Amino acid sequence: MEKRIIVVYKSVYGATRTYAEWIAQALDARVASANDITSDNLREYDVIVYGGGLYVGRIAGVKLVRQTTCKNLVIFTVGLADPKNTDYGAIYSSLSPELRAKAKIFHMHGGIDYKRLNLVHKVMMAVNKRDILKKPASEHTDEERAFIETYSCRVDFCDKTSIKPLVDYIQSLEI
Repeated sequence: MEKRIIVVYKSVYGATRTYAEWIAQALDARVASANDITSDNLREYDVIVYGGGLYVGRIAGVKLVRQTTCKNLVIFTVGLADPKNTDYGAIYSSLSPELRAKAKIFHMHGGIDYKRLNLVHKVMMAVNKRDILKKPASEHTDEERAFIETYSCRVDFCDKTSIKPLVDYIQSLEI
């Protein structure tokens, strides 16, 4: 029996959508925006892959899959910070223990174009920059240094090869 897979995403600026499309293509799966689907629509799938951008320590739109009964839930996040150098403790603690227990979670490196940010996100980024610069430079983390270096720039760190562990994991699932 072939796995029925759907890749659902919540993307504000496009990086999460890009990853969702790459993942869906690699898995020969349906892809849908979270804006166009309900949790009831997800019942027919054996595997649900949910992708959301990271905003203020939360995964955008993850509530869509919070109550799913699907046994094979995969979540991927997309953020500006390099996943190799990022502590996701705050992200994990923002998820319910039930969701953390049933979901396999992956992290992807996104990008940013400051000219496209909405006012709320511009303010959030400015506050973050201000808070980082209050600390001595010697105390900045790698993530904070990268943030300051790219502040007000357009950067794109999306990397199609980074979906491989997620795709391999889904392909290994026994349904």
